[in-house]
Amino acid sequence: MMSIETELARHTPSRPTLLTIGVFDGVHRGHLSLLGHLAERAREKGCLAGVVTFKTHPEKVLGRRDMIPWIITLQERVRLLKAAGVDVVAPVTFTRGVAGLTARDFVLLLKKNLNMCGLVLGPDFALGRGRQGSPEYLQQLGAEQGFRVEVVKPAKLGGEVISSSAIRQLLAEGYINKVNDMLGRCFSLDGRVVLGDQRGRTLGFPTANLKVQPEQAMPRDGIYATLAHIGGSVLPSVTNIGVRPTFNGLKRLIETFIFDFNGDLYRRKLTIELVARLRDEMKFSSAGQLKEQMARDVKGAREILSTVSLRGA
Repeated sequence: MMSIETELARHTPSRPTLLTIGVFDGVHRGHLSLLGHLAERAREKGCLAGVVTFKTHPEKVLGRRDMIPWIITLQERVRLLKAAGVDVVAPVTFTRGVAGLTARDFVLLLKKNLNMCGLVLGPDFALGRGRQGSPEYLQQLGAEQGFRVEVVKPAKLGGEVISSSAIRQLLAEGYINKVNDMLGRCFSLDGRVVLGDQRGRTLGFPTANLKVQPEQAMPRDGIYATLAHIGGSVLPSVTNIGVRPTFNGLKRLIETFIFDFNGDLYRRKLTIELVARLRDEMKFSSAGQLKEQMARDVKGAREILSTVSLRGA
């Protein structure tokens, strides 16, 4: 496994960097508030804005949680961080070895490999062995080592702090509108289209079956009004997430019916944005009743999506 110093050295910048550090899963509105402050301060100082982000979640590595589902992929995280005005993104692997570094040693690695001139952090931030590197400790260390540490207040929505853990919980409970409000964009799922059993086609609603990564954070089962991104096109759609209880299914599937689309999507990459939740998944007494409900779902989704601006991916 590559050492953290080797990983950091791959991103050595041409100029000093003002850095922030964290997982940044979701790159939500709370993150964007901090990143905006980071970029502004970096411009004032003539530095580059930089982010050190972790490929592996510290909570999992430290054994505090068995599995933490990701809101977005690492590739999408890097893209969104750069779109937020970050000049240097350095993804590093969080390991037991990294967890054992003192805060001083970690900071010295940042100074050496990323030419760090300062840090911008949230108030609950801590790094280093035993969470020694609190903002207060890092401010003292900065005075000794010649860099400044600025602490930024967390962003809130309706009085609640915006966080990745809150988004995961809301997602699991099906509150997609609040999830989207916290993200500042629609939550999305992306993967490859795989073969299904063609049952939707027999009902008159042919669906694309999306296979996502097993560590992907998933919303509560149900029917959603969605936008399907296919290449450079964005098409209205309705998506069922669940086990298809009418047919006594056991495996959770993601099935998307794309309105007025007849192309072959097999093996193609597909991204689905979840715009609104229509209803819970239900068991019907017959395929005919399910088909009638699906028609109502399509109508409801069309009405909701008619107010949404379709934009290219």
